[in-house]
Amino acid sequence: MAQDTSRGIAAGHARRVSCLSEAYVLAGRIDEAVDLAASALAFARTLKARGNEAYALWLHGEIHAQQEPLASEAADAYYQQALALADELGMRPLQAHCHLGLGTLYVAIGQREQASTALSAAIALYRDMEMTFWLPQAEAALA
Repeated sequence: MAQDTSRGIAAGHARRVSCLSEAYVLAGRIDEAVDLAASALAFARTLKARGNEAYALWLHGEIHAQQEPLASEAADAYYQQALALADELGMRPLQAHCHLGLGTLYVAIGQREQASTALSAAIALYRDMEMTFWLPQAEAALA
């Protein structure tokens, strides 16, 4: 990322920042992830890189879904925005991840019917694309 900045490289920068932010989320370093995700979203929007924007929106949903206390309304809004853009752009893996995020969020806040719908959609997409890494996680959340 530092090399991107020093060399003036714009292509792919938002995606790389998002990936680093996602790594921070996975490591439980939410505070650091928030700043990077905001940067990635702003950069993607500035460049009108809609695919990167969709991914950054999903990442914001992930971050808000893991915050303490749970920021369920914000997480839901970000997931929905990411899903709408992913649908429009045909980004099926991201669609599946959005459904998984929404389903997991709905389980956490006790909305069982919405959780079932979202998780079933995630499972169907993961199966259709043979994305077996995430399939057990979605199936466990549905159970």
